[in-house]
Amino acid sequence: MKLFNVIAFSGSLRKESYTTKLVKAFQKYAPASISLTLIDIGDLPFINQDLEADLPQPVRDLHEAIRKADAVLFATPEYNRSYSPVVKNAIDWGSRPQGNNLWDGKPAAVVGCSPYSLGGFGAVNHLRQVMMYVNLAPMQQPEFYLSQAADILGEEGEVSDEETQKRITDFWKAFDIWIKKNKYAHAES
Repeated sequence: MKLFNVIAFSGSLRKESYTTKLVKAFQKYAPASISLTLIDIGDLPFINQDLEADLPQPVRDLHEAIRKADAVLFATPEYNRSYSPVVKNAIDWGSRPQGNNLWDGKPAAVVGCSPYSLGGFGAVNHLRQVMMYVNLAPMQQPEFYLSQAADILGEEGEVSDEETQKRITDFWKAFDIWIKKNKYAHAES
């Protein structure tokens, strides 16, 4: 029985994106209580206050997905020690127009991956700063960085090693608890 609707964003628009494959792996290993939906953010226009009077359809679709979501999972590659611009653009649109911050109080988590050795460490930590500013409730532990993603992730989210499978499963256990804790705490306030 699905209890929580979690939306996910991949910070890479590349067709063979390791980050999107990581989201698919998280879908594959999601617990029975979680429905994880990957939201396409590639069609969002660049943030532009001039568009706020009549929001473009992709922005309205994003707003609707955020409203319906119980929690958010951000997956990011690392570009020059930071997260990708498409993730920042989605976060900005989710907090606009002024006074309409749809992220407010929503439980969230962030994961990173890279074909290199640091697994997106810089990107994840930089993204956390922005998440806190828009008042998302980011889970702090466990952290999740996947190095050598090209060797571990398959096309549809297959994971080639048991250690990574266990890390994803452990992450989900913690995130499930985090969602419950924050969702119910936010509902009481």
